[in-house]
Amino acid sequence: ALEALQRRCQVSVYTDSQYVRDGITTWLADWKRRDWRTADRKPVKNQDLWQRLLALTAGVAIRWHWLRGHAGQPLNEECDRLVRQAIRSQER
Repeated sequence: ALEALQRRCQVSVYTDSQYVRDGITTWLADWKRRDWRTADRKPVKNQDLWQRLLALTAGVAIRWHWLRGHAGQPLNEECDRLVRQAIRSQER
């Protein structure tokens, strides 16, 4: 969805991953400062994806929201369904 943005704007992003929300809002600045290393000096996993997300969020005012996964939230359940469908199509 962030790739589809055409201009600077304000958006809300909902995720059922506390890791993603905390990573982008809390840990990312420290990872960059430590040359993409965690607090215990290990390389950050999925650095390429974090850097891509960082680039996509530049110039966008984002409010990050966490919601509990598999808790009956209709749009979250639909996202899960779409992900499972995409995974199955890649397995073929």
